[in-house]
Amino acid sequence: MAGAPLAEPGQRLLARVVDTLIVGLPVIIVVRALASGPALDVIAPPAVAGCMLLYESIQLALWGRTLGKRFAGIEVVVTLPAGDERPTGEAGGGGPLGVPRAVLRAAVYSLPIAARPIPVLGLLAGIFWVANAGLLFEGDSRQALHDRLAGTVVVKRPPTDSSAF
Repeated sequence: MAGAPLAEPGQRLLARVVDTLIVGLPVIIVVRALASGPALDVIAPPAVAGCMLLYESIQLALWGRTLGKRFAGIEVVVTLPAGDERPTGEAGGGGPLGVPRAVLRAAVYSLPIAARPIPVLGLLAGIFWVANAGLLFEGDSRQALHDRLAGTVVVKRPPTDSSAF
């Protein structure tokens, strides 16, 4: 995967929407069955955030991509050390990120979701998401904050790759 082209922001958005629907809809259906009214507004965001954290961490650690990223034709890979901006996997083949890197990347994105019910933190979470998306357009590496902290980039996956999960 060394030298693979970086994913387009639209591909990343598509992947995030698909992943959010895959995780969010079932969680909201279950939470709605268990709670209602104001309790729903307090319980749902942390429930979605926790499930999103598990969903993304596990898939990125094992395969370097989630179902949404598979659908969008992209994957997350580790950047080369010493400032080399060409993406690669830890073993040089664009493979799994490993557990610590995958959890860190997923946590930076998921935890602000859990903060939504707390008024000031909810506002800060909204600002964070705007700034996080804006970082994709700063520099040549198209790295959001969760990418920068975890040392990853998101690249296009060759369409001829037919590897299974």
